[in-house]
Order: sequence, then C-alpha cells, then structure tokens
Amino acid sequence: MIRDSAVADVGHNSFRVEVVKSMDQLIQIFALRAICFMEDTGLPYDHAFDGNDLQATHIVGYDGTEPVGTMRVRWFKDFAKIERTAFRKSHRSIPNIKLVANFTFTHIARKGYPVAMTHASPLFARLWRMHFGFRDAGKPPVEYHGEKYFELIRQLDIPDNAITPATDVAVLFRTEGEWDTPAKYEAH
Repeated sequence: MIRDSAVADVGHNSFRVEVVKSMDQLIQIFALRAICFMEDTGLPYDHAFDGNDLQATHIVGYDGTEPVGTMRVRWFKDFAKIERTAFRKSHRSIPNIKLVANFTFTHIARKGYPVAMTHASPLFARLWRMHFGFRDAGKPPVEYHGEKYFELIRQLDIPDNAITPATDVAVLFRTEGEWDTPAKYEAH
C-alpha cells in the first residue's frame, strides 16, 4: 500500500508522490500542465486551466526534487474524478504513472470514495483499462475539443481506516493526506 508520501526507486532515481499542500507545489503542477497540455499538445490555456483547480486535490510526483507528473482529483457524491493527468516527456513511463495513479487511488479510497472515474481519449482509455483496472462506464463517448472521450470507472476497496463522520475529531483537523500524523497543535 502506498502511504501519504510515497517513495520508490525507479532505476537510479528517487521518485516520490505527495498531495499538493503548498502554493509552491500548486505552481509546480500548473507548470507541468502548461508544458504537457499547452506546449506538447497545443491545447488552449482555458482547457489546461478550467476553473476547477481551487476546488480540487492535486497529486504531484517528483524525481528527486523535480516535479515530473501530476493528477487532479475532484470530489462528487460517491465518486472521485481523476483529471488533468500530465507527465513530462522524460518521465512518461508505466512505472512512473503507476506510482502516481496508485497513490491517487489509495488517497481516494482513504477518503471513503468507492469509485474512481476518468474520461480519456481512445489511446489513453486503453492505458487506463490495461494498467489500472478501469472499465467502460457504459455510456457513449463524448466529444471534447474535437476528440472522443470515454468515461471509465474503477471500483476501489475502502480501507478500515477510511475517513468517515465517525473518525476521531483530531484526525479531521489534520492536513489533507496526513491523517496518520498528529497535527502540530494537537494535545499530546
């Protein structure tokens, strides 16, 4: 199981994954998306940055201290939607993407959400199905920016320590993703 700050060796590199918790990290994921969406694919600015960033949880993957991949999670009733997955060309590999994706799935499940959803073009829908256990939601593809996107879902196993209304109040005061670490001002 990948914990709140995952570290794994990928080749000779140290790769870690975290929940974005600072303005500096938010700027890093915005830079990643600008590179990957605007520069690499030519998508317009208002697609890469659509107004949902301040309501979402962002996940960032690092190679050492360099941000190299990101995913955004938006929260809905009974499901979480994974969006804006972006990896720098130098780090677009299944092992790196799996580290960030598995961290994201664990985070979603810890918050008690039983379903992860994403929308993907045919090429990336294949990736989500083959490597991450997603299946088609049974809806016809939707066209977005001139390309068809498939709705995909994955069932998640909710852990016994999922965050619920019955969770200890001290845990609810803790920083997103750091629920097992006592907060600085908690009574000891």
